[in-house]
Order: sequence, then structure tokens, then C-alpha cells
Amino acid sequence: MMKKILALISLWLFAVAAYAAQWPQQLNITYVKAPFNIQNMVMKKQQLLEKEFEKEGIQINWIPIKAGINQVRGMAAGEIDMVAVMNTSTLLIANSAGNKILIVDGVAHPDETFAIMASPAIKTVADLKDRQIVGPKGTVLHHMLVAALQKEGMSIGDVHWVSMNLPSSLTTLIGGRSDAALLAGAGILNAQKAGFHELVRAKGLIETNLVLAVRQDFAERYPEVVKRVAKVNREAVQWAQAHKAEAIQLGASELGIDIKDAEKLYEWSDFYSQLSDSDLAALKASQAFLLEQKMIKTPVDLSTLFFQ
Repeated sequence: MMKKILALISLWLFAVAAYAAQWPQQLNITYVKAPFNIQNMVMKKQQLLEKEFEKEGIQINWIPIKAGINQVRGMAAGEIDMVAVMNTSTLLIANSAGNKILIVDGVAHPDETFAIMASPAIKTVADLKDRQIVGPKGTVLHHMLVAALQKEGMSIGDVHWVSMNLPSSLTTLIGGRSDAALLAGAGILNAQKAGFHELVRAKGLIETNLVLAVRQDFAERYPEVVKRVAKVNREAVQWAQAHKAEAIQLGASELGIDIKDAEKLYEWSDFYSQLSDSDLAALKASQAFLLEQKMIKTPVDLSTLFFQ
């Protein structure tokens, strides 16, 4: 009898251990507000992930991020499991460098929310020759800058580019310490209010794509967690679309901007969740461009970049 009881206890303990192994103790996920990542704001403010994993006892750690390159560094160090928003240019650069990051779901195609803003003396992209530009390296803005210069028969070597995050780029431009800046979302609107003007936007120049992404080793160990985060991501997008006025109010509050500016950013963002064939085609085009410009050295097998 005692042997049967011990056997049952052992079986129960094994089952408990097996169940626990399906779930991490915590999920480290980024909180990225800019340019206007409403689904990320909704997820955090409404505690959707906390509610989703309450039964499993998973602690949700939100990690504020302002620069895309910091997401890659955090994932490479194992400090970040998932990123709520990553542009595919950054993702390709990271994977080419050996940092395996997978695309889980779509977020937005915000071509309107990325721009090169310049002082009144700079009339065209060609006028940037030998001028100082500030903006984040290894991002979709980096890609946009190279594409804009290339269109004018120029290269990154024709300008003086200083890499810095978005808030610092805006401050440097407004402070008169640079001639132009790579800006996104509210940064564009703030630069306009300060008397600077738009040279070019990503729209019509490159196709931008922001995605939900995951570290490969985390996805392999906890695939069910990743699937459920994707589900919550879609629910957040659907809520923001169904409750537009509330979503705009939330975005305005989180970004510290007025309602009219938030309305513009909402419309510019082009939110989505389901990846399509056109997204894969854009990914191929982005990789070809990054290789041509030597922004990446080794091509990536694109078929391996998607979480299954």
C-alpha cells in the first residue's frame, strides 16, 4: 500500500514539474511607446498580459526602451525575452550578426511616422551634403536615410552622421547643434512646431514594418507563452480599433501630447496584426538593400525568421 502511495506521489510530483516547465517564472517584454505603438500601450495600461498569465503565476516585467539597438543588446544578453515592437530592418541586422530573433506577429506599417526633419536652410536631401545629421543607427530610420541619400546619388559618407536615440536627436536639432535629424511620431510634430520642416518621409521611399518579436531560445522553450502573447497583441490592436477615441486619449496621455497630435499619429500608424505575402516581399527587398549598402554582411534565410 505504501509503495502505491509513494508511486502516486512521485507521479504527481512529476506531473507538477512537467507543468511548471511549460511556463517561465517571468516574462521580460519591452514597453515602446514611440512612434505611436497603441497596442503596446493598451497591453500595459490594461494589464492584459498580467491577466492572461495570472493562473500560471508568470510575473510580467515591462522594460521601457527608446532605441531599437537597445532591444537587440538586451535580447543578446538574455535580459529581454520578447519585444512588443521592433522594426524589421533592426531585426534583419540583428539576425545577420548572429542574434537570432523571430517575427511573431504584425504591429504596424507606419510609413508616415518616420521622417528627416531639417532646418529652414536645408531645402532638399541634396542640401545635406557635408551637413550634420543625428538619429539612431541600425533602425528603419537609418535605412530611410541611406535610401534618401541614394536617391539623390549620394551615400552616407557624404554627410556627417552622429548616432543617438530619438529624444536626443530632437533635442539636438531644436538646440541648433545639427542641421537635420531622423525623427519619428511626435518628434516630427514637435520639430514642426519649433520651425523645422520635413525633407522626406519613409512613405514612398521604403516600406516600414513594426513587428512583435521573440528571442529564438525563449520561443523554443516556451512556445505556448509566445502564442498567447501574440493573441493578446491582436486583442489589443482590435480594442484600439474598436475604441478609437479612448485609444487616442491613452496615446496622448502616455506620450504627453495633445489630442489632435495623437489623432494624427493614430492615422499615420496603419495598425495591423496578420502578416501577409506583401510583408515577406518587403522583407526580401529590405535585406537586398541592407546587403547592397553593406549594413549587413551575411544574408539571412528569411524562412527561418518566423515563429511557427
